[in-house]
Amino acid sequence: MINRVLIRLKLIQIVYAYYQNGDKTVKAAEKELLFSLSKAHDLYNYLLLLMIAVTDYAQERIDKAKSKLAPTREDLNPNLKFIQNKFIAQLSSNKMLQDYCENQKRSWTDDLNAVKDIYDKIVDSPLYKEYMESKDSSYQEDRELWRKLYKNFICQNETLDDSLEDISLYWNDDKEIVDTFIIKTIKKFKAEKGSDQPLLPEYKDDEDQEFAVRLLRQAIENEEYYRSLIGTHTKNWELDRIALMDVVLMQCALAEVLSFPNIPLSVTFNEYLDLAKLYSTHKSGGFINGTLDSIINQLKKEGKLMKN
Repeated sequence: MINRVLIRLKLIQIVYAYYQNGDKTVKAAEKELLFSLSKAHDLYNYLLLLMIAVTDYAQERIDKAKSKLAPTREDLNPNLKFIQNKFIAQLSSNKMLQDYCENQKRSWTDDLNAVKDIYDKIVDSPLYKEYMESKDSSYQEDRELWRKLYKNFICQNETLDDSLEDISLYWNDDKEIVDTFIIKTIKKFKAEKGSDQPLLPEYKDDEDQEFAVRLLRQAIENEEYYRSLIGTHTKNWELDRIALMDVVLMQCALAEVLSFPNIPLSVTFNEYLDLAKLYSTHKSGGFINGTLDSIINQLKKEGKLMKN
């Protein structure tokens, strides 16, 4: 699940904090990076559980309506299509998700306000009304409903974002990326796989975890060399006058360029320029791009940069 886009995002955060705190060792920064990445995987599982929690809340609403002193005919004979959604039933029985729940002891029972908010928005939506009125009851329709509901009511949900931030500060910048993993997971679900449907693993392979650790170490341990390159190619700027975040972005980009010859320059440049938009000023992108381009041209001329 953890991809290199997420690794770079976390790397920037950890390296910046390393210099801000001033008392951390490289080993401590490495441990913090891996822990931060593991929290992103926690968020992935927690958001999968959110869809189940919304369905459970819908069931509770039906049960309470039936228990009224004077229930209506509709209360006694509710439309059960939403709570009997076949995709949610499969997700609820998923072995990997159940293992996560047992190991982490995490659920949405302590944050029912967020669950209720999402449920209310869903019930008021044309998507829900159209689904409940449809005579089709296929697995494909049930899965597609939740793909759309997730995109419309869980992605870019400020109330939910606030709730998640209260649970873990590590999740502040993770959700947008993790949301894409959830959508990908929903699309991959197949009815015939039942409870054995695989979820996304924490790492696709050992190579990505090695990439994270090696990149962090290269960025910090070669700080002096990278910053000398940056200082030489920032005309009319003393290095200590450049925003620390901009220096960190360029330092990490250079570590990747010089340590991973198989990654195309264009990929590295684009990734760190996107991070500059997220973490630095609106002028930083052009400044970073120009500085890195100048450094790369020098390294090529000197034969110090070998790229496939």
